[in-house]
Formats: sequence, C-alpha cells, structure tokens
Amino acid sequence: MERHWTDLLRTAISIREGRVSSVTLLRRLGNHSHKNRLYRAFRELGRVIRTVTLLRYLSEPGLREQITAVTNKAEAFHGYAEWLMIGGRLIGHNDPDHQERVVKFNELLANCAIYSTALDITDVANGLAAEGYPVDTDDLATITPYIQHTIRRMGDLVLNLSPPEQAPVTRLDLEPRVLFGSRA
Repeated sequence: MERHWTDLLRTAISIREGRVSSVTLLRRLGNHSHKNRLYRAFRELGRVIRTVTLLRYLSEPGLREQITAVTNKAEAFHGYAEWLMIGGRLIGHNDPDHQERVVKFNELLANCAIYSTALDITDVANGLAAEGYPVDTDDLATITPYIQHTIRRMGDLVLNLSPPEQAPVTRLDLEPRVLFGSRA
C-alpha cells in the first residue's frame, strides 16, 4: 500500500475533480483485476479502514450509541415503508426499471405520510402551547412520525391535488413560558 500511495491519491483526486467517474473505476477494478496493483492497494486500504473503524467501535461507547441510533432510525423508516407497500415485499416484474420505480414510489409515499404526521404533531404541540400547557422539547423528540394506526392502507384513498387554502404550519411556536413545565 505504501508503494502505491501516490497512485491511490491520484485516483482519488481524479474522481473528486470529475475526470474519472467512480462507477467507471469500480467497473474497471471489478473485472478480474486481482492481479492489478491498484486493485490490491485499494483492497488493503479498505481493510485498514475497516480495522480502524472496528477498533474505534469497540473502544468508544459514544460511537456505538451513535451508530446504533442511526441504524435504528434507518431500520424504522424501511419497516414503515415496507408496511405502507401494498402487496408487501413483492415486486412483480423482473424489469429493473420497474422495480426501481416501485421502490422510489414507495419511499415517496412513506416520506409524504411522515411529513403529514409531523405536521399533525406540530399542530398539536402548538395548540398545547397556545393553551398554556408546558411542552418539553425532549418529550417531542421521542414522538415517532411512523404512526400506523391513523393510516387506512386498504380504505378509501382520495387524492386531492388542489393546493391548500393556507400553507401548513411547519414551525414549532413554543414560547419560553410553556417550555419545561413552568405552569402558572
């Protein structure tokens, strides 16, 4: 790896500056190139990076917590998107373009449902704050937008494409007096 360090840097700079696409490089390195010196140098660099990351993961509890939290969020999103997909995991075509469209549409549907739920949560929190109830932002942070019981997957679906009369409230308007339980 030390012998080919300049080649590794030159390749990385070429990718960053757009002279070589990473896809082209991966395709070129992936085609029976185990004897290629650049392939072997990148493989060894990858092993070093994985080893360092694993050692950091084992020795740093904060990093483990952060990775677990991010992984849980990603898994929760994918579980929610899978729940929303009518027909489950089945994608009925072998056409990769069709499969990609189905997956993208499903993720768009999940994001729209999450956005709608987040707007509803924001409305409720703003309403509580307007009535003078304390709203703790730490409590709000624990509320998940992946709520399923309010969605009727197989019910009457109505698509209304007309714009709303007023823009949705996306800002949490909490006055300092309603934060953290300072009831009068």
